[in-house]
Amino acid sequence: MEFHYAISLVLEAHVPLVREYIKDDDLLQSGEEGRFFDYVTETLIPLLEVFERLENDHVPFRLALAISPILCYMLNDDLLQRKYLNFIDKQIEFGRQELERTAGQSELNKLAQYYYNKIVDRRIAFTERYEKNLLKAIDFYKRRGKVEILASCATHAFLPFISHNSESIQAQFEIPVSGYRRYFGSCPQGFWLPELGWISVIEPYLRSYNYSYTIVDSHGLLLGSPSPGKGCFFPVKTPDGTFILGRDFYSIQEINKMASNELYRNNDRDVGYELQSDTVSQFLSPEGERRRTGYKYWSRGKDGNIVYDPQAASALTEQHARLLLENTVSRLEKASKYMEEAPLCLYAHNAGNFGNNWYEGPQFIEAFFRMSCGYRNLQLLTPSEYIFKQDLSSIQVTIPEFSSCGENGYAETWLDVSNDWIYRHLVRAMERMTELAERFPDDTGIKEHALNQAAREIIIAQSSDWPSMLYKQDSTEYARNQAENALRNFTTIYEALGSNYISTEWLTTLERRHNIFPNINYRVFRRKK
Repeated sequence: MEFHYAISLVLEAHVPLVREYIKDDDLLQSGEEGRFFDYVTETLIPLLEVFERLENDHVPFRLALAISPILCYMLNDDLLQRKYLNFIDKQIEFGRQELERTAGQSELNKLAQYYYNKIVDRRIAFTERYEKNLLKAIDFYKRRGKVEILASCATHAFLPFISHNSESIQAQFEIPVSGYRRYFGSCPQGFWLPELGWISVIEPYLRSYNYSYTIVDSHGLLLGSPSPGKGCFFPVKTPDGTFILGRDFYSIQEINKMASNELYRNNDRDVGYELQSDTVSQFLSPEGERRRTGYKYWSRGKDGNIVYDPQAASALTEQHARLLLENTVSRLEKASKYMEEAPLCLYAHNAGNFGNNWYEGPQFIEAFFRMSCGYRNLQLLTPSEYIFKQDLSSIQVTIPEFSSCGENGYAETWLDVSNDWIYRHLVRAMERMTELAERFPDDTGIKEHALNQAAREIIIAQSSDWPSMLYKQDSTEYARNQAENALRNFTTIYEALGSNYISTEWLTTLERRHNIFPNINYRVFRRKK
């Protein structure tokens, strides 16, 4: 074998569905849409810039991106694109004001100029270099063999909690397939389990859709039956032949600890919440609610008043990248003494942690790839590359234990007193969706529109984002409204179809608001014969 050990980096790219529709020419941004705009500006575009610099400098790199169908939809939505550009233009205009306001404060003025230049550059990158099509840019690196795409389910559902309803599981797997083929030319080999939620009844669906591997959290693999002899350093396979990889516990802990260093930027402190309201008027909602501007001047220092130093933070990312590499290689070298195969360390992380949450994260990734070239016995591989370099017949057969990421690792984040009310309504609605699909198998016209919209509302209600946000007390009113509205909309359609009357105007408005998966077919919820 040409290498002694390997590292695989897998990033999950996902944000909650945040599109707010009032009318086509209304570009007013909601606070939740700001999450998506920040994600584009601080995570996706910086990652693409990292890929471009590495490619130009002939630095070998490999990583996998698990891109959720919701993110694909939002990146290609014309309304959100126009709102994003409107938001960027507000940031540029605000930057000019900040340069004037901080003219007498040298450190803050340098930072204002730094952010202003960055935002202008990223607007140019989005509109000209990437032609408003970030998925096409990602696909470019996929075609060059640098990036491997992993699929995920339609609306980031926590699959163990809907696994009792086979029609809903089927729909979550089936609905996004055509989108992946359209965006990336083919359906991916790997499947990302939302929230790393694994339960064994999911496995037949992975095989049905020809996914060759998936990833579980470390404890889910280690507590499998039988226990894997090589721990998380080597894949296992289920009795039906799906390969399972376990993410590395220690690297996740290290990265999280590094990201909290005091020298790094405090991403939670934005001048939009600190300056007088008339100074940030363009970032106020009609109700006067404050929004993020993107201009953040402070580091994570404990006293909260240490001005952020981009140069010092950038130098620290290199130190941290070197430290992570050294610690990982040390663990891999120890593991290799007990294995005939080359051991693997799998970094599986949320992409938003690199940029959106940890501003310097993309610089860290770039430094990591550059430094890895200095390790002769190390190879950076995508998960599928690593798996298919092995003797597949020798891989141990194991069934992983029920598990997830999140608090304590057993789905607590998605089921506690803050969010348990969702499920009694959701379970009933899922049963009713199958009933509708069975009752109206061949309908056309307005009824077909209504049934397709009912299917959209059900899968939106199934999103794991709403219970997660409620648990974390993050935009709780928005999360509750999204879950309740989707369930209410479904119930309205169900009852309307029962009475054989539905308001065309109401339905058309709802279709414009929730227009995800335009080619959805409600018949995917029919029982399989």
